[in-house]
This record gives sequence, structure tokens and C-alpha cells, in this order.
Amino acid sequence: MPLITLYQCLREAEKGGYGVGAFNVNNMEQIQGIMQAARQTRSPVILQASRGALKYTNLTYLKHLLQAALEENPDIPVVFHLDHGDSLETVKTAISLGFSSVMIDGSHLEFEQNVALTRSVVEYAHERGVSVEAELGTLGGIEEDVAGKVKLTDPVQAEEFVRRTGCDALAVAIGTSHGAYKFKAEPKLALDLVPEIYRRVRVPLVMHGSSSVPQELVEEVNRYGGRMAGSRGVPIESIQQAIKLGVRKINVDTDIRLAVTAAVRKVFVESPEKFDPREYLGPAREAIARVVASRMEAFGAAGHAGDYAPVPLEEMRAHYRQK
Repeated sequence: MPLITLYQCLREAEKGGYGVGAFNVNNMEQIQGIMQAARQTRSPVILQASRGALKYTNLTYLKHLLQAALEENPDIPVVFHLDHGDSLETVKTAISLGFSSVMIDGSHLEFEQNVALTRSVVEYAHERGVSVEAELGTLGGIEEDVAGKVKLTDPVQAEEFVRRTGCDALAVAIGTSHGAYKFKAEPKLALDLVPEIYRRVRVPLVMHGSSSVPQELVEEVNRYGGRMAGSRGVPIESIQQAIKLGVRKINVDTDIRLAVTAAVRKVFVESPEKFDPREYLGPAREAIARVVASRMEAFGAAGHAGDYAPVPLEEMRAHYRQK
């Protein structure tokens, strides 16, 4: 199946009432593990790269790794998505690499500045048949060197923001945070905001900072020499409730990092004589596949790969011109 846009992906998810996992990638093993899970569960998938990932891979390497994911999995619907783009120039770079979707994050700006930046990205991307995710409200934690202090999304403001920008999806702040240390105590999310925001904006909603930080992975990291204490994530049950209320895209990154770190540490401790990267990156790849498959099943996306008919680029451009 050809590359699909975020718009198409999330509209099908809305019809089916499920959520689609968006998983951050930086290298070959991550992409392979995620795609293995998508094949295994027959799920649509969003492969997303941050500005840091673009820099880490020197752009061209990532472009061809993503293209390989398409070629090796012709019957799996895939979105290539820019995560936390900070400027129109970053967006232009991602689109030139073949991304079918971009996020512009102006959540740290004043409202009018966020509107102006997002609108400029929407105009540029839609002309090229590319979807746009935007963000309103602020998450906690640190993402791409931007520290955030939680500011929940206001439903009335969200309605105005989507109307004025024309974005295709909206990332909302409902109490989640980036990283492995999201909560100091029992997690409390403002899930009551989700239906009110969705009722007003009528575009698919996105949850950032949605790794569950499985304690079994944290324990394995620590068992093999790690020092992670007090880490807490978003309970799977809370994510499932948010999906029922209107969330359609769920961002997961930390869980993949934990899976990789636990697998690599285990090999180094149990087999210190090993030095071939394949002997520790292979198990890491398998660990990624297991975590991602479990998320795809939990989000309800498993078995939905067949929902998606290819939409030609010109048809998507025509759709955006009519919006």
C-alpha cells in the first residue's frame, strides 16, 4: 500500500472507533521492530521522527530507511510523520524527504503566534497533499529541548484555534507528560476535557506523552545495572478510555527506549564476551516488536490494516483545496 496521510489514517480510525499508535524512530532496528509488530497484528502505523531524529540520521539515511519500510510491507498502511516541528523550514525539510504528515508545535507561543505559525504550515502542507497536526496547551516534561509546564487545553480556545488554522488533528494537553517520570503519585488525567474538546473541534485528537512505562521493563533495566527510580507512565486503561472519548493518535516513545535498553543491558551482563552489535541489537529489535504489538492491540488497531484504500496525492490536494 502506498504511503497514506494522517488525515486518511485518523478518519478511518474514527470510523472504527480505535486509536493508532505513533512510534518515534531513529534507526533501522526501531523501524524494523515497529513494522514487525504492524505485520503481526495487521495494524495501521504512524512512524514519526523528531527534529532530533532528522539530525541524528543526517536526513537521507532516515528517508531511505522509511522507504524500505514501505517496500517491505506493501499491505500495511503507513504514515510518515514529523513530530514536534518547530518552524516552517523544518516542515519544508520533512516534506522534501517524503513525509506525508507534519506536526507544527507552537504550543509554547502566545495564542495568536501559535495560530499564525500553524496557519502558515497548513497552507504550505495542504498545497502538497500533506496533513498537519498542531498543538494547543502544554505538556509537562522535556521534548526536543523544550521544557513544558502543564497547561491544560481550553475547549473554547481549541474551537477557535482549529477554525482559524484548518489543522487536520489537534494534540491536546490533558495531564500527560513526556519522558519516563510523568507522575510523582497516582496518575490523574483530565479525561473529562476530551469529549468537550472533540465536540467543539470535530477533528481527531492526539495524546502526546502516552508511554505507559511498564514496570517490568523498568525492573529489567535496573536488574542489569540501570538506575531508574520513581518512573511512572500513563495507564493503558486511561489511554483506552481516552480513545473511547475521541482520541485517535497516541504517541509512544519512552516505552520503546525502555525495551531497547533492557534488552541490550541483559546481553551485556549475561554475555559480557559478546561484542557483535547484531547480538544485542537483534534482541532489542525483538523487544521493540513485542512492546509495539501490545500497544497496537490495546489501542484497538489490530486487524484494521485492510480498512485503508490508497488515496492518490492529487485527490488529497483536491480535498484540501475544498476545506
